[in-house]
Amino acid sequence: MALRVYNTLTRQKEDFTPLHAGKVGMYVCGPTVYKPSHIGHMVGPVIFDTVKRYLSYAGYEVTFVVNITDVDDKLIVRAKELNTTVKDLAEKMTGDYLDCLKKLNVAGIDRMPKATEHIDGMIEIIGKLIAKGFAYPAAGDVYFDITRDADYGKLCNRDPEQLEAGSRIEVSDRKKSPGDFALWKGAKPGEPQWDSPWGPGRPGWHIECSAMSMKYLGETLDIHGGGLDLQFPHHENELAQSESYSDKPFSRYWMHNGLLKMGKGKMAGSVGNVLNVADALKKVKGEVLRFFLISTHYRSPIDLGDFDPKTHDMPSGLAAAQRACDTFARFAERYQRITGKSFVELSAPARFGEGRTFKLPEFGEALDRFREHMDDDFNTGGAVGVLFDLVTALNRLADTAKLETPTPDAAGRAAFDEGALLMKELGQILGLFFEAPAKAAGGDDQLVNGLMQLLIDLRAEARKTKNFAMADQIRKRLTDLNVTLEDRAGGTGWRAG
Repeated sequence: MALRVYNTLTRQKEDFTPLHAGKVGMYVCGPTVYKPSHIGHMVGPVIFDTVKRYLSYAGYEVTFVVNITDVDDKLIVRAKELNTTVKDLAEKMTGDYLDCLKKLNVAGIDRMPKATEHIDGMIEIIGKLIAKGFAYPAAGDVYFDITRDADYGKLCNRDPEQLEAGSRIEVSDRKKSPGDFALWKGAKPGEPQWDSPWGPGRPGWHIECSAMSMKYLGETLDIHGGGLDLQFPHHENELAQSESYSDKPFSRYWMHNGLLKMGKGKMAGSVGNVLNVADALKKVKGEVLRFFLISTHYRSPIDLGDFDPKTHDMPSGLAAAQRACDTFARFAERYQRITGKSFVELSAPARFGEGRTFKLPEFGEALDRFREHMDDDFNTGGAVGVLFDLVTALNRLADTAKLETPTPDAAGRAAFDEGALLMKELGQILGLFFEAPAKAAGGDDQLVNGLMQLLIDLRAEARKTKNFAMADQIRKRLTDLNVTLEDRAGGTGWRAG
């Protein structure tokens, strides 16, 4: 089937056709870097990194841009609280953000422009908007006049009066109407400032993204992404000022991801219920966190479950993701036992190839179903389900072909290798299978392995003499120590973590 994308602007799924055949320009609003990154900050980057991976797999040349807002009211306030400079705070928090992206395998971002490096471009756009009558200076500020934009509100499908009600609109007696928004803010003592035709000051929030996205991707983007909470006012205002400036459609497809929930509400610093990425990674690996974020459809809310930051317990959503990832970790260990190779280091195709055949029909069917899910508005939740079906089929094949015995079936082994390569291929589209599983028996620590083998032998002897209470006690005590025993065809093994 053809790739179809839900467009927030039209409120329907549409066939995906980029402006230039074979090329895609994608822009996603990045963070305002004033506090450490929490899990909610990772939702958009992980989702749209996955979108890029699939588009690249399908043969597109994708340019993926994520901005950094390093000058903003929140930054100014926070820097004062910490008795530091806006520049130093922004650089420190940007470093934290980049480190979080790396640990969640967000590897597809091509450019990450900073707002402070593009002030001249913002001033140029503002000047043209004034010249065209869409904006007006007011005592050092400059505002966009929403009454001049005939279709203002089309992204949210509401008229300006509806949008004003209960929304985050700055109050100012300098505005012609309440819904007008700032393109430029006159300087205040002690704040970062730049020279402009309207006096010293700094840019408004919305103009930053228009300037940076159009500089690197042109006046018409293919995909503009971001969280649902940015639809208004940020994206609505971005769209209005960009199209008023260029007289061209600003983005062909608007994609909005659902928000991260924590119990009954969304995760947000303003609410005080955040789980920072650094703290989450003390509980689970980056791969588990990424798996959690893509395990549902991107437009759906992502439920972390109840979590009390004071107790540091594992949120139920992450615990479920950990159990799911354990299934694939056990397979990776089994793959290494069978083949002697690392599943994580397995080199799989990065592009889809037509006319492929497989030794087992179910492998070809898995590839078809995976692509059907991803072609249907990047349904990663459905694609993850295919991976579970595939790992089940591979484990079944390993059992029936006796691949962990001295006399494995040769044809079964060939099919197993083919299916395992397919699973790595599909997994890497989702950005998964990039971290090695916990070290199992056969590691470098000779003493630990020797002690574990002693316990395994004692348990085997207890079972042989029908002392099942002792055998169960050994397994239970090891489980309490986060060690799992695995009874396999070739004997009992163990894994930590």
